[in-house]
Amino acid sequence: MKVYNLACPLNHRFEGWFASEEDCLAQQDKGMLACPVCDSTDISRMPSAPRIAKSSSSELVISQDDHGQLSGDVVALTGNDHSHLEAQVQAAFLKGMRELMGRSEDVGSSFAEEARKIHYKESPERSIRGQTTLDEAEALREEGIDVLAMPILPSLKNTLQ
Repeated sequence: MKVYNLACPLNHRFEGWFASEEDCLAQQDKGMLACPVCDSTDISRMPSAPRIAKSSSSELVISQDDHGQLSGDVVALTGNDHSHLEAQVQAAFLKGMRELMGRSEDVGSSFAEEARKIHYKESPERSIRGQTTLDEAEALREEGIDVLAMPILPSLKNTLQ
């Protein structure tokens, strides 16, 4: 099993696990490797250090309280606890994204227009999400309209199961 550090042109970094180096190269040549954040297939391998097993390490454990607030604690993990931690972090992130998407209205490409209407009290105040250009997002910020650019993972664009 080969584990490679990979990155797209936007510097989104992620790991890829392959049966062999040839498997990695074949998938890359066929355009099968894609960034999990932006879906780019222009992927490059990054330098990586060999993995050295440790008896323990400090890791951040994410948990959620009764009110849905996330909190973190540093704890020492050993052995297979690390993969369990990764699963917990991923689950907390996906749960938060589902809640965010469930509590906001998708206004699609009309995001900037609708954000201005809400800001200037021409539309009811509510949470919205959608798409806009980086220039338009900056123009909104200059007008005093708070916006947060968030890449939506391709898996969250469809059903949120």
